[in-house]
Amino acid sequence: MRLYVVRHGDAGTRARWNGADESRPLTTKGHRQAVAIADALASAGVGRLVSSPYRRCVQTLEPLATRLGLVVDDDPRLAEGAGGVDALTLADELCKENDAAAVCSHGDVIPEMLRILMATTARFKDPLVWPKGSTWVITWDGERWSKARYIAPPKV
Repeated sequence: MRLYVVRHGDAGTRARWNGADESRPLTTKGHRQAVAIADALASAGVGRLVSSPYRRCVQTLEPLATRLGLVVDDDPRLAEGAGGVDALTLADELCKENDAAAVCSHGDVIPEMLRILMATTARFKDPLVWPKGSTWVITWDGERWSKARYIAPPKV
């Protein structure tokens, strides 16, 4: 099983957004990143999409959902501030359901997930980075999360 852990696409800065941060949308660049992510993952066998409830995360997975005929479920365990342990609990649940799943989260949750995996079970081929629009491919070997590979953000 593979889990594709996507950092949401470009959404500008909090300082330039007047509304609640949860409702901050993707920028034009972020929408282009979302389409490119959909292009990259369309043939990956993804059977489930789960996102932080934040608008920018849901929007990042929507082009993939449209392409695959899936819905984007939201889960607070992927929300900003939720923490890596909660996100990994969700990942453990997903590994029992599908051959592949994609989740979308934030720049505080993803590095915490990765650090926990690195310290426990997974081999990493790449340095720990998580820019907006990037993806980590985490592999479940039937018993544990065994390896992790980085995919850079699409050039859009």
